[in-house]
Amino acid sequence: MTGQLYFRLSVFTVVFALGFACAPPACAQTDTATLDDFIGPYLPALEPELLLNSLPATPVTTTTGLNNQRILGVIPDYQTVDARVTTPLTVRQKWELAFKESVDPFNIVSAGIGAAFSQQGDQTPKYGEGGQAFGKRYGAALADMTTQNVFSAGVLATLLHQDPRYFRMGAEGGKIPKRIVYSLSRLFIARQDNGKSTFNTSGIGGMILGIGLSNVYYPAASENGEVMLGRITTSLFSGVTGNLMSEFAPDLQKLEDKVLRRHKDHL
Repeated sequence: MTGQLYFRLSVFTVVFALGFACAPPACAQTDTATLDDFIGPYLPALEPELLLNSLPATPVTTTTGLNNQRILGVIPDYQTVDARVTTPLTVRQKWELAFKESVDPFNIVSAGIGAAFSQQGDQTPKYGEGGQAFGKRYGAALADMTTQNVFSAGVLATLLHQDPRYFRMGAEGGKIPKRIVYSLSRLFIARQDNGKSTFNTSGIGGMILGIGLSNVYYPAASENGEVMLGRITTSLFSGVTGNLMSEFAPDLQKLEDKVLRRHKDHL
């Protein structure tokens, strides 16, 4: 059990390091793009098949619409499905996704951990110190998470007919560098309910709306452009890390099983 825990912690470290290393190039690529490269009802040049020229044409059906498996057995991964899935989410399933991501125990605990970190040195949001301040921070963290989920997966995904899921390319899609490029691109590219690609207005817009709404309950010291820009950057980085974990988690799980199996054989 100790060896398994050590391996999973190592995997977490690798994944987050990979996200950190890949985030700057993604930003650099968008600096040279024009607005027309990202906005439009259909962006054929950014279709997964054309981007990586690798996915099989045979569609894969889905029954539930949401993924109930967990990354490394712990982290919820409701939004991840195979990239060949063609069945869009219903309106009810989009709101179900927003609800599940907001009330999942892992996410609730993570919000508490984040609040504890921001409590050190009275970081944003600046509620002060002490037990009462921590309670406010924890409540604000839960509100931040919930509002962004509702705006992204619920409201905007429904109104704009966008699918808020992450469509995993998998090992069949190509080698690791190609899959990393695809994973990073999904931060800004979404699939419409009709299967075509478009700018990820529901994801990016939901994030911005959620952060904007937080000014209602954040203290005045944390209501300024610099703080909001920092929070947007943090959210984007979290999106990069989340996409990479969703893309490579099954591969890491196979690697874990292989390592543990070899370790068991040598005992």
